[in-house]
Amino acid sequence: MALLYDLGQLPNELLLIWHTHRVALLLSAVALVTVVRLAIYLRGQREKVSVSPAPASPVEKKLVELRPEWLPENTTLNVSNLNLDDHAEEDAIAVATIVKAKKGPKTVKGKKISKKIATPAPSFDHKTDKIQPLVFFQSLSGTTERFAAQFAKVLTEWTTGCEQSASFLEPQTFDLSYTEFDDYFLSPPKAEPNVKHFYFILLPTYNIDTVLSIFLESLQETHNDFRIDTAPLSGLLGYSVFGFGDKEGWPTEEDGFCSQAREVDRWMARLTGRKRAYPLGMGDVKADADARLQEWRTGVQEALVEIAEGRGLGEGVRGSGDAAESDEEDIDDAEDSNGQTTRVDDVEDLGSMVTSSSTAIPVDFTTYKSAPKSKSTTGPKEMVPTTSPTYASLTKQGYSIIGSHSGVKICRWTKSALRGRGSCYKYSFYGIQSHLCMEATPSLSCSNKCVFCWRHGTNPVGTTWRWITDAPDLIFDGITAAHYKKIKMMKGVPGVRAERFAEAMRIRHCALSLVGEPIFYPHINELLEIMHKSRISTFLVCNAQHPAQLAALVPVTQLYVSIDASNKESLRKIDRPLHRDFWERFCACLDILRNRRFEQRTVFRLTLVKGFNMAEEVAGYADLVERALPCFVEVKGVTYCGTSAAGSAGLTMQNVPFYEEVAEFVTHLEKELASRGLTYGIGAEHAHSCCVLLADRTRFQRDGRWATRIDFERFFDLYEGKAQGTRMENGAVVGWRPEDYVGGETPEWALWGNGGFDPRDQRVYRKGKGPKTEDGGGGGEQAGKKVDAAALEF
Repeated sequence: MALLYDLGQLPNELLLIWHTHRVALLLSAVALVTVVRLAIYLRGQREKVSVSPAPASPVEKKLVELRPEWLPENTTLNVSNLNLDDHAEEDAIAVATIVKAKKGPKTVKGKKISKKIATPAPSFDHKTDKIQPLVFFQSLSGTTERFAAQFAKVLTEWTTGCEQSASFLEPQTFDLSYTEFDDYFLSPPKAEPNVKHFYFILLPTYNIDTVLSIFLESLQETHNDFRIDTAPLSGLLGYSVFGFGDKEGWPTEEDGFCSQAREVDRWMARLTGRKRAYPLGMGDVKADADARLQEWRTGVQEALVEIAEGRGLGEGVRGSGDAAESDEEDIDDAEDSNGQTTRVDDVEDLGSMVTSSSTAIPVDFTTYKSAPKSKSTTGPKEMVPTTSPTYASLTKQGYSIIGSHSGVKICRWTKSALRGRGSCYKYSFYGIQSHLCMEATPSLSCSNKCVFCWRHGTNPVGTTWRWITDAPDLIFDGITAAHYKKIKMMKGVPGVRAERFAEAMRIRHCALSLVGEPIFYPHINELLEIMHKSRISTFLVCNAQHPAQLAALVPVTQLYVSIDASNKESLRKIDRPLHRDFWERFCACLDILRNRRFEQRTVFRLTLVKGFNMAEEVAGYADLVERALPCFVEVKGVTYCGTSAAGSAGLTMQNVPFYEEVAEFVTHLEKELASRGLTYGIGAEHAHSCCVLLADRTRFQRDGRWATRIDFERFFDLYEGKAQGTRMENGAVVGWRPEDYVGGETPEWALWGNGGFDPRDQRVYRKGKGPKTEDGGGGGEQAGKKVDAAALEF
């Protein structure tokens, strides 16, 4: 009974305890829960050693790639502003990959061919399909070009006269120096469904870096690009390569005879899935090239007949896909000459590297391919050796080659100024007399193949500096000595003025714009320092493809960036750059120019090519000006060099604008810039050079009058820190702006509407090109008056 009583009283006692201690109990419970949750949280933060970490987000990984390796740390790459023309960016570029991260990398269509399965016959219906022969060649001295032209002519006659002529279209010829590789060697050319292509490739061999070297690198890069299928050119009907060589220099194939043609043949075999229609042909240009080319042509024509009749590449031809005959190609595909793997697409492929032997074969993953056997030693080579065709071509054009990669040439305006016949536009705009100016470059190599370039493939090309490098003091001594030598050669020319000849023996200005890319030279800053210490002003022109070098450049008297197009597609057609991320590099250079516009005078150089970059592109150019805000914008009509190579590049006299057309373009550009609130106006002109200058009114006008000229002595004082108001910080001069070395007012005769010809000089016209006189004939003209544009000498 007592126990039952106690149990009956238990609820009351618990209730009493709850009422007495409920606050303490609640606080204790809250504290306990807090401790438990904190312990769980801390435990979750510990690294899980036994579990692999979760893979990072692909988008986050791409964000790390946002800044290319060539972009300087102090430069911001604004992704939203890169695509100024709404043109789809290439997927190969990191910036474009960020935008398209969800879609994944682009895959170029092509059929991956198994190494152990024979290549299937080309998909060709001989009843309905057509064969389009394409003849590719590359020539530096013109020898291969002549052979290619002769070959194309004979091939055309054969395709129109053979029994299978209905299956052939007229052969087309392409110079690799002026061909976009991605249009023909990344995938087969775009054509009608019933048109199939066959490639003929005729190539010489050089011991210097040329477009052919870039072509080989492009084929190699395409083959090793993980985004592209193994055989992206398998859609071709077939291909065949012929190489030209010189057995005096390279007696055997082991010594390098036709080595570049052999390399192209090897890479084409991989890219096409072993569709070599006929073996590699080789001929000695000093002995049997004609006979060997004829034999090769006959053999390839027989292969074309078999294709046209629907028999494919035939049986037993090496590269035809017959496994019994093409096993050597399989070995080459997997190994180089040292037996080292060149490409592994899958982890499973590693199994093919191990034999049944118990000893494993060591694999060197650091070696891509063995160096070809040649007489040359390992290490850097000369950019332009004295024995090369490039050297012979450039010297024939009047260049003096200094060292192995620099050059100097006397300008035609220098010759004109020495005879009192006028200076170039730089005198009208900035006060540089042409006979006091030296035109030179420390780098004959360039990263573009511009359609308006007057060298047309005779200069080296490249995307990275890989040559023997000459010291800057040797370059300076060499170019100045060569320039003075060329000036001395003018002393016997009729009309040369004695006082100007004497003045010309003291170089006052240097235009680093002769040929190639000056900032490509690794020691460009040291060379500029030497020039400035000699009180030689520097006008440096770059092509907006090397932003890292541009950002590191020391201040020059005036910094130019060539703006040859207003959008990506137009720039690709005009400049034909070698860099695949050329548009991103171009835009990064504009951003650098904007950041440095208060450190030095900056200039946009617009070269107008009718039919390429003039029509309806005013707004696009205004976008670029608004982005970089240069001090000046020079608009100049292209100069036609009149060579056959220019025509092969797509440039003819029809692409040269008249001065009236250039002037009209400039007026439209001025109005477009004004509509955006930009303070640019037409400051000066030089009709004889077909050139007009736009300048920033707020910076280069005094009391409403243009002051575009330069006070060169003031510039040197500022540069050396001797001028008042400047100071040195960390070895650099700070505290001065381009406005601090503005010279006198732009002379009246140079202003817009006055022609830009110095009245103190005598204007001389070519025979029959002068303005009409009262008697109806061509005659002279008082200096300074405007003339019809058709009479101008461009």
